Amino acid sequence: MNESWEFEISEYPKYARGKVREIYDLGDKLLFIASDRISAFDYVLPTPIPDKGKVLTAMSVFWFDFLEDVVPNHFITANVDDFPEPLQKHRQMIEGRSMLVKKCERIDIECIVRGYITGSLFKEYTAELDDSFGGEVVVNGIKFPDNLRESEQLPQAIFTPSTKADSGHDENISFDEMSKTTGGQLAEELRNASISLYTKAADYARTHGIIIADTKFEFGIHDGALTLIDEVLSPDSSRFWPADEYEVGKSQKSFDKQFVRDWLKSSGWNKQPPVPALPDDIVEKTAAKYQRALEILTKG
Repeated sequence: MNESWEFEISEYPKYARGKVREIYDLGDKLLFIASDRISAFDYVLPTPIPDKGKVLTAMSVFWFDFLEDVVPNHFITANVDDFPEPLQKHRQMIEGRSMLVKKCERIDIECIVRGYITGSLFKEYTAELDDSFGGEVVVNGIKFPDNLRESEQLPQAIFTPSTKADSGHDENISFDEMSKTTGGQLAEELRNASISLYTKAADYARTHGIIIADTKFEFGIHDGALTLIDEVLSPDSSRFWPADEYEVGKSQKSFDKQFVRDWLKSSGWNKQPPVPALPDDIVEKTAAKYQRALEILTKG
């Protein structure tokens, strides 16, 4: 068994298995283990990225601490010394890539915040622009100017929720559609918390030479309070661009898994099984990008 790829802990029941994480049920707590698996286009690739899980965990621990004054989060500890005794024998497997968190009632919404127009938003915007007759362009209930270029900074950060799918593809929905699922008050709380988290993180990252173009947050309820859960602001869930190479009107160089998506597109893969293995040089460059993002964002 590749210990960075698959995990098996018999002492506790499996709570969930995601594309990247294994989650175990410890009663009132959960054990999150971040593997080195990487996903793209809703598929887990057959090639792991060395130490990716450790980077994701270290990044989340940093951001949970940095953002705890904005909204409560579920993080308890990443120090294996403080884990329950039955987990100590698994130290070699889980150290550096695991954390104990509070068990929360998950809200099944992906809370996406975008500060720049890129990716799927730019694609949807361009399609609507082609059908418009000048003036504003409306995408999922949000109005945009009709002169935006790829990767351009938006007048203000926007909240673009999507459904949360455990398998398959998440679907973008409007704020009004989300409100029908969550209720109006919770929808407002989710939007306000997401934009506040993004704004504080993006302002900080920019002083360290990184643009956070967009990111996604997940939330739950713990003791009646809205709580930030899962991972946060990692290269898996965010677009990180080097600020000194930023140029409007084209796709950007990045410190995230967009690099892998771009390779998959250029490989000619049709986004159907089987998923191609990544070449060694792509694996090495991806691992280096993840590590570099961690170093830049968590230094002094």
